[in-house]
Amino acid sequence: MAALTLRSSMLLLLLPPSNSSPISHRSPSPASCCIHTTQLRSQLPSKSGHIHRLVLSNPGRTKLNPSSDRSFYAFPRLVKHVDEGFLDNLTSLYRERIPPDAEILDLMSSWVSHLPPEVKYKRVVGHGLNAIELSRNPRLDYFFVKDLNEEQKLELADCSFDAVLCTVSVQYLEQPERVFSEIYRVLRPGGVCIVSFSNRMFYEKAIAAWRDGSAYSRTQLVVQYFLAVSGFTQPEVVKKLPAADLQIPESNSLISWLLRLLPSAGGDPFYAAIAYRNYKPT
Repeated sequence: MAALTLRSSMLLLLLPPSNSSPISHRSPSPASCCIHTTQLRSQLPSKSGHIHRLVLSNPGRTKLNPSSDRSFYAFPRLVKHVDEGFLDNLTSLYRERIPPDAEILDLMSSWVSHLPPEVKYKRVVGHGLNAIELSRNPRLDYFFVKDLNEEQKLELADCSFDAVLCTVSVQYLEQPERVFSEIYRVLRPGGVCIVSFSNRMFYEKAIAAWRDGSAYSRTQLVVQYFLAVSGFTQPEVVKKLPAADLQIPESNSLISWLLRLLPSAGGDPFYAAIAYRNYKPT
């Protein structure tokens, strides 16, 4: 009788309480895992300058010409890659957004920086892939050569610039998230980053996500590059289309694709995405 009582007690200990749910040995569904992961990430503190998501897929980073960019740009091209109307808009934007006596980093630069000629700045540092082009740039106090597709780390001090510029070159970045994280790092709180672009490019050297996109999708790409890094303000987009610009429908047809490669009758369209480093860490 005592043995029977002992076995009954053990059985009661092993059974779940009557008001509990049955124990399931099945693994949680992928959907519930995703929800849990999302909730967990939302509870983690966000570090300023941290890349909290990737914008591009691996195929979107590929190029038709996968050869070294250093080799591709080895021969100096002392030409302007966009028309005067675009450059006038860009210089006006710089005049409006960059204060005098600022310290400026001109990323992926060349022999001209398009800064307002009448404004004096404390320091302008240039970066690019061709030393001859950079040495011809009269606005640069200093320059360095570096392939950002091979190494994104900038050998520059934290919080050392009031403005970072990137002119008609963002389409060539294979790791834009890392580059924009570095831009955040070298900007001072309140510093501005201005990324300008048009519809022109070295087609074989542009990444697939840019090459195969439309004007709208390219603009959104740059906006998302900013948003992928914690600590930037909401990006502002500036768009100025030539008055006589052809209204080419956004489609994937061969004719639309060819027309978008040609200079428009009224000139090059101007696009810029602008964001600031937040004063308050996020």
